[in-house]
Amino acid sequence: MSERLFTPRFFIMCAYSFTVFVSVFQLMPTAPYHILDLGGSTAEAGLFLGFLAFASAASAPFTGSIGDRLGQRRVLIVVSLILAGFTLSYTYITNHKLLLALVIPHGLVWSALLSAQGAYMTATVPESRRAEGIGYWGLASVLAVAGAPSLGFWIYRFGWDALLLELTALNLLMAVVAWRLPDDRAADHHEVDHPPHYAIEWRVLFLSVTMALVSFGYGALTSFSSLFADALQLRPRSLFLTGMAAAVLTGRLTIGRSLDRIGHRRVLLRCMALPAVGILVLSVAQGTSTFLASALIYGAGFGLMHPAYTAFVMAHVSPIRRGAAFGAMIAAFDTGIGSGSSVMGWLVHHFGFRWGFVIVGAVAALALPCFLIAEKRLGFK
Repeated sequence: MSERLFTPRFFIMCAYSFTVFVSVFQLMPTAPYHILDLGGSTAEAGLFLGFLAFASAASAPFTGSIGDRLGQRRVLIVVSLILAGFTLSYTYITNHKLLLALVIPHGLVWSALLSAQGAYMTATVPESRRAEGIGYWGLASVLAVAGAPSLGFWIYRFGWDALLLELTALNLLMAVVAWRLPDDRAADHHEVDHPPHYAIEWRVLFLSVTMALVSFGYGALTSFSSLFADALQLRPRSLFLTGMAAAVLTGRLTIGRSLDRIGHRRVLLRCMALPAVGILVLSVAQGTSTFLASALIYGAGFGLMHPAYTAFVMAHVSPIRRGAAFGAMIAAFDTGIGSGSSVMGWLVHHFGFRWGFVIVGAVAALALPCFLIAEKRLGFK
């Protein structure tokens, strides 16, 4: 592969990912409010993201290998169409328990999308610029996080159905963009022939437990940072997510260019502690300044940690197992998101926001020591 990073294939994939996350980051912050409107409790409001993430996590080790066999582009087109069907079906549901039940098969399909797009992009970027390329590609989701929640809340003012119709249109647009991608089975045939019969990348799965500890906080923040802003009477209610996105964007556009030169592991170890610090600062926030500072700290660490970790793992797996490896990482990551969202809902219901974020931050602080132990025992070092 050429050392050229910015190719038409790269930009089409970025457009696809941007559309994906504009859609999902309108749905995730607004769904808890809709569940409350339907008569659900605060704890049940956190289960929307929780169930989605748990279903994705449970299926990802298996769905990740589907793209290795059938082709990642084909998976992206099909799952985009299926997601449009799920989103549209939410307009007909008026019972919050039924809504939560439908989220489970939604999560199964979501895991296939995440694994396929990660594997496709990894095959697109040059190996020597892998962390840099993955970091830039990740900016598509960062930009979506920066604007999509506010857009979602604005459209939600016109009704739940209006929001879902817009999201369905975005899902259909995803399928069109994916159709424009080059066929990876033809472009990368030497990498996808005869993948191993086993589905799960167990070493990657066990190492990624450390990422689940960090994403535990991510799930809590995605579902409840807006509600916490409401409790503190801060505006905009998406302030944390927007500040986090700004920090990620700044880090990747500056330090991100040097990730491959500095070393993936070195960056990873230095950034892994910052998310915990950001969450703990949030737990004592009193106004806009500390609330925004917590978002910037969290985003600075998480924004560089994720591409560094992905590049670190991809350097230790076979090219024909990229989908399975991404599936294993997503399984751990989404387990953390689902646990964080669900547990945070219970904690807020019983102890309030501040103690909830203290506990979530303590869980995230375990990531660094767990990684140091796991990488040695699993042979990644």
